[in-house]
Amino acid sequence: MKTDISTRKDVELLVNTFYDAVKQSPVIGYIFDDVVKVDWDEHLPKMYSFWASVLLDEHSYSGNPMLKHIEISRMTAMTEKEFSEWIRLFNDTVDILFEGANAQTAKVRAANIARLMLYKIETAGNSLSIIRKEKE
Repeated sequence: MKTDISTRKDVELLVNTFYDAVKQSPVIGYIFDDVVKVDWDEHLPKMYSFWASVLLDEHSYSGNPMLKHIEISRMTAMTEKEFSEWIRLFNDTVDILFEGANAQTAKVRAANIARLMLYKIETAGNSLSIIRKEKE
């Protein structure tokens, strides 16, 4: 029987399982491994704190993930395709491991975060294009 996401250990299981799936994804795995060259020992604890803050009101995360993703989008494509894959993998992971109110909240928040990031990336890209054209 599945339980809800209610402890930091649950968040760690979610994050670890999710990123194991991400690493195997032909759609987005390369972004983490080849483009960004993520140091997983550094990245995973940040993600534990991020999701514990989002789901458990832990208030242990500090940082600006939006800015980081905009920087990454300048290195490689981060479009609807990549974000849809991220959401699919996240939802699948939640559904495999958990059920309950927090599990549903995790999926809703993940989708909202992904949509906002995609919007900001597209907006930042459009702003850069306008600035470049104005300089020409």
